[in-house]
Amino acid sequence: MKFERLLVLIDAERKDQPALQRAAWLAERTGAELHLLLCAFSSSLDHNLFLEGPRLEQARDAFLEERRNWLDTLAAPLRSNGGKVHTRVIWSKQRQRASLDAISALQPDLVFKSAHHHGLLKRLLLSNSDWELLRHCPAPLWLVHHGEWQARKLCAALDPLHSADKPAALDHRLIDIAGELATQLGLEPHYLHSFAPLPRSLVFDLEMVMSYEQYSSKCASQHREAFEQLLAQHTIPPTSSHLLEGYAEQRIPAFVREQGIDLLLMGAISRGQLDAAIIGNTAERVLDEVECDLLVVKPATTP
Repeated sequence: MKFERLLVLIDAERKDQPALQRAAWLAERTGAELHLLLCAFSSSLDHNLFLEGPRLEQARDAFLEERRNWLDTLAAPLRSNGGKVHTRVIWSKQRQRASLDAISALQPDLVFKSAHHHGLLKRLLLSNSDWELLRHCPAPLWLVHHGEWQARKLCAALDPLHSADKPAALDHRLIDIAGELATQLGLEPHYLHSFAPLPRSLVFDLEMVMSYEQYSSKCASQHREAFEQLLAQHTIPPTSSHLLEGYAEQRIPAFVREQGIDLLLMGAISRGQLDAAIIGNTAERVLDEVECDLLVVKPATTP
């Protein structure tokens, strides 16, 4: 994975810009260039009874110029420190669609976005726009929880048996990206797989119920073997691998909390009618419960 071109989706409604802080932190360590994108819109300048034709266009131009100046104030400290920063303001009522179009055109190595969070809760709260990007963003998407972070540990959540219908290559891509981030940024990497056999109460086959312990043991062995075979193809020390029994939506957030993980990597897939993208019910529940930054990775596209 390259770290040459980073795109930051600026949120004009926020005083702080956590995504910009994280992207600037990464750019400083990798030499990547930053692209700041602001999708601006004002309903009063869309259709106005008192402004028509050229006057409405002039008012809209003035509004966009004000947004450009504000964006340049965000970029100024980064430029003064020697960073290469590009800024762009787009007028668009459909901000998510405009953002996705810009991402497709620029083809950044990483996209950063500040995720909304509730002040009374530690966990990350994803908005509708966050989910829209998660489902459709073609580039790896880094959702930033808050500006300050410890930058100590990352964790890649893997699925070696592909129970979530993920392609096998995606797990290898997650491992490779985690290793590159760990090496370049000095983060301690961890690799996690969580599994859960069917509960006894949901097993309706009488013969299986009578040998439930054998079934549970066989299930654990299958997941352990698949996890070990996956990691054996990479240089990963045993102390960095974690095989946990339990439902992923419970075990992964708990692991993130207990281990002080700062960045969680998860895979996403695209399937369904009209190429609608989803990331799976289990993954969605995990993402809505974690208390750290999220890096969501899609399968690599073939040129």
